[in-house]
Formats: sequence, structure tokens, C-alpha cells
Amino acid sequence: MQGDATAQFDLYKKYYKAMFNTALRILNDRFEAEDVMQDAFLAAFTKLTSYSGTVSFGAWLKRIVINKSLTALKKNSRFETVPIEVVKQPDDDPEPSDYKNLKPATVLATLNQLKPNYKIALTLHLVEGYDYEEIAQIMDVSYENSRTIISRAKNKLRTLLS
Repeated sequence: MQGDATAQFDLYKKYYKAMFNTALRILNDRFEAEDVMQDAFLAAFTKLTSYSGTVSFGAWLKRIVINKSLTALKKNSRFETVPIEVVKQPDDDPEPSDYKNLKPATVLATLNQLKPNYKIALTLHLVEGYDYEEIAQIMDVSYENSRTIISRAKNKLRTLLS
């Protein structure tokens, strides 16, 4: 498929909306998200030989988009890494309040109010479906810190939504 422009265009058409939305959720800037998405496709197509097939192409491409989005945040100094002390977290989240009347747009707008590392962690966990270990690798933090960040981000989001 490397070098097959028709196949590459078909893959682009299949995945561009999802990859743009992933980048946009992290970057909060349509133009930057578009650039990152284009860079990710270019990187994927030029490094297609490194695609092992152990995960779907979409999952592999999404990882590239996320990594490029985080790199763009760091380059623009909008992503600050702050060491977090390891805090033992309970395994269960507290009982949720009644959020049935919340609209998804309200939740996403509130999510955008969180500080960058909380927003990224929650987006990766709740929207993209990554587990704590994967988030730890993506954000370059320990497993315990990824759990702590997500727990604190959920609590902050609950507070803002209340």
C-alpha cells in the first residue's frame, strides 16, 4: 500500500474526521488540529512498513495523532508537566450524581475548562478509550500518576458540572 496513492486516499477518507476530532480535543485549535492530522497521515504513510498489524490501522494512526498533538502542545508551551506525588486511590469512583439532564456539549465545554494535563488524560481515558497504562505511556508518567491525574480530573470535572 506504500506508494499506492488510491489506497492512501481511501484510508485518508475513512479516518480523517476521527483523527481531526482526536487532535482537536487535545489542541483546542482547528487550524493546529488540521496541521497535526495532516502530519500524522504523512508520517503514517511514509512509515507504513513499521505498521505491524497487531492493532487496527485506525488505532495505530490514532496513536500517531495523539503523540503529534502532545508534541505540538509541548512545543507551544501549553502543556506543562508537573510532578504529582503518588497517592493511593480507591478502586471505585464515588457514586455519581444525577447527570441524566446534562448535554454532551455541556460536558465537552466543561472538559475544555480543565487544565491541560487533566483535559488530555480525561480525553484519552473517557473519549478515546485508553486504559491507565496506555495513558501513562502516552503522557510519559508512571502508572500511579496516570491514575491520580485521571481521578483528580474526574473530581474537578464533577465539581465544575455540579
